[in-house]
Amino acid sequence: MSTPPADASLFLDSGAIDRILRRIAHEIVERHGDLGKIALIGIPSRGVEVARRIAAHIGQAEGKPVETGVIDVSMHRDDLSLRNRIRPVVPSHLPQGIDRLTLILVDDVLYSGRTCRAAMDAITSFGRPARIEYAALIDRGYRELPIQADYIGKSIPTPPGGRVYVRFRAVDGIDDGVWVRNS
Repeated sequence: MSTPPADASLFLDSGAIDRILRRIAHEIVERHGDLGKIALIGIPSRGVEVARRIAAHIGQAEGKPVETGVIDVSMHRDDLSLRNRIRPVVPSHLPQGIDRLTLILVDDVLYSGRTCRAAMDAITSFGRPARIEYAALIDRGYRELPIQADYIGKSIPTPPGGRVYVRFRAVDGIDDGVWVRNS
């Protein structure tokens, strides 16, 4: 992926992202007594990295790992004709026995709600989880669907023409950061 455009302003640096993800991890631990009954499911591409980092924080704080997985939403989107480009399909990987688990969908940016809806549709092709929750690093607002996150890192209201760029060294090869362009 490319670097953010020159007219985008850095909003969160690596340290701020890490603090936010650590806080989300603690919120998840506080809400769920039995961490063996949850799984963090990343939405490609950067949601997978966000889920991995939250799981690492939970494992570090609690001394035991949390299951993670990936859910590809490519074939469940309802806005393919409106998108500038279609992302490659990524194999989905969910833990065994999702019917006994609370799946926490994890994404980098929540905006219209369409990606979350597509992820929920994709999950139902694998089974029926006990519960689904949603975590997002950034919430831009301006929903098109009645979807909200259970765990929000930072709310950044941007105008409809604006854009939020999340980049991670592990995914993009550049320093971790969140940039905002308001026009």
